[in-house]
Amino acid sequence: MSHTREGSLDLGGTTLSYEDHPGTGPTVVGAHGLSFSRAAEDASGYFDWSAITAAGRRLVRYDARGHGRSTGRPTPAEYAWPRLADDLLALLDVVSPNEPVDAFGVSMGVGTILHAVVKRPDRFRRLALVIPPTAWETRAAQSATYQQIASVLREHGVAALNAATASIPPLPILESGGWGSTPPDINESIIADVMLGASDTDFPTREAISRIQQPVLLRPWVDDPSHPLATSEQLHELLPDSVLDIQRTPEDLRGLGARILTFFS
Repeated sequence: MSHTREGSLDLGGTTLSYEDHPGTGPTVVGAHGLSFSRAAEDASGYFDWSAITAAGRRLVRYDARGHGRSTGRPTPAEYAWPRLADDLLALLDVVSPNEPVDAFGVSMGVGTILHAVVKRPDRFRRLALVIPPTAWETRAAQSATYQQIASVLREHGVAALNAATASIPPLPILESGGWGSTPPDINESIIADVMLGASDTDFPTREAISRIQQPVLLRPWVDDPSHPLATSEQLHELLPDSVLDIQRTPEDLRGLGARILTFFS
């Protein structure tokens, strides 16, 4: 029986950690959200990709630079989405050098994938964009929030940030499903830099997104100002071949992996 393979990719000052679940069909690659990692997704309970591997598809998941088991430097610009897109494309050259992949991204992973497909459309077959974050006009307010978080981190450390956010209730869809919040999986020495990088980045232009030809599944959820439904609605209008499939209930979220698998079939 084949087993999941752990791998690492040297990107010059940063080492990307990834796992490769064996399977058939076009390779599926997953990109997580800001402050998450492969381990954090698994621990959260609500981002469950097991339906993909259970169906026999090959799945590659990786920790973005500075997250989880990947390393990072105290350089905010290295955590902007275009740089993360370059990391993803470098990984694809290793895990699927000769064939386009199916890719799904969550939040920050959406920004990563959009920049990557604009740069190298030939590397992608189908896309699934899960809870797209703020973008364009709504990005400025979110950027200010990340700058405030970075300031708290620099002055008082991660413990102070965790204490400040402990009283904030989970999103309604997560609370209804019995899920709680997930602590950041970023090394404390660089977490402020990662947040500053996130504050100074945005989607590609609307014009660039309108040229994306791949079929795209959009899976937003509701009642989350950091991932507003309006972003997905704008993407749906811009993308020539997209499906907007809103997650409104915990059952919708539990079916996320299976829904993506069907779209990638």
